[in-house]
Amino acid sequence: MKNTKMLTEGALMLAVFTILLLIFNYIPFLSLIAVAFLLLPFILYSAKYPLKYSFVLLIGGIIISALVGTLLLIPVAIAYGTTGMVIGYSIQRKKSKTFLYIAASIMFLLNTIGQYVVSVVFFKIDILKDTIKMVRESMNKSMQIFEAVDKGSSDQLMDQFNTVLNSFTILLPSLLVTASFLIIWILLSINLPIVRRFQIDTPKWNSFGDLQLPRSILWYYLITIILTLILKPEQGSFANTALANLNFVLQLLMLLQGFSFLYFYSYEKKWPKAIPVLIIIFSFLLFPLQYLVRILGIMDLGFNLRQIIKRKSS
Repeated sequence: MKNTKMLTEGALMLAVFTILLLIFNYIPFLSLIAVAFLLLPFILYSAKYPLKYSFVLLIGGIIISALVGTLLLIPVAIAYGTTGMVIGYSIQRKKSKTFLYIAASIMFLLNTIGQYVVSVVFFKIDILKDTIKMVRESMNKSMQIFEAVDKGSSDQLMDQFNTVLNSFTILLPSLLVTASFLIIWILLSINLPIVRRFQIDTPKWNSFGDLQLPRSILWYYLITIILTLILKPEQGSFANTALANLNFVLQLLMLLQGFSFLYFYSYEKKWPKAIPVLIIIFSFLLFPLQYLVRILGIMDLGFNLRQIIKRKSS
């Protein structure tokens, strides 16, 4: 009886995945909606049944993706299938939402890196390199047109463009990590409420204002800054790339800590919930504001501002 139910639900999840895959592949204006739910069948199934049966569902999904679309859909099936399995299995094992989030993000990141490596090694297609080359060529053509109007301004714009593009190339590893964690956060926000409607107990986030990063991150941040000032690595060297990426990720974490502190402070002061939200929005519109928020995050980690505020409030 149990095996029959397991097979029936597996076939149903495979059918749902097939429909979502067809929408994703053949209906452009609905593809963004469909892609947000591609891992849902795998979450629902892996949250209830042993992992070995989830692998059978994954194999079925890969075969279906090759039959209903092209070989290009296979990486999509693998990425969303394995990530959904990790989320579902974490739910089944009663893991915390932090563990679930990190595990799913790492799995998604590994899929992205693995597919990029396969594309370069086996198919000789370097998507990132080709994209950068295409953007550079497009900018060069635009500058040739602009030079006829204003030579001085075009040189200045070209220098700024090259600086941005070089920074993007250097920070690519940390950007991939950040993108993976952001995508998974969005997907979890969309899918976990649906999973709960199927009577599956899923972990919940604590309040954002309670987020407290390990204090050791502050030391990593300071060490990275000191090493950058002392070593002064050459542009394009491994040391320069490594330190730039570490600095970028750690600055994001300091910014996150600062935003969390703002939520905590607004709750303690009983401010309207819209205030910290507006500060976050304006900090991305007004870049200098990010420096102030990052300083708040550093002070919160270094001096434990929350405990000071709590003691004054009590």
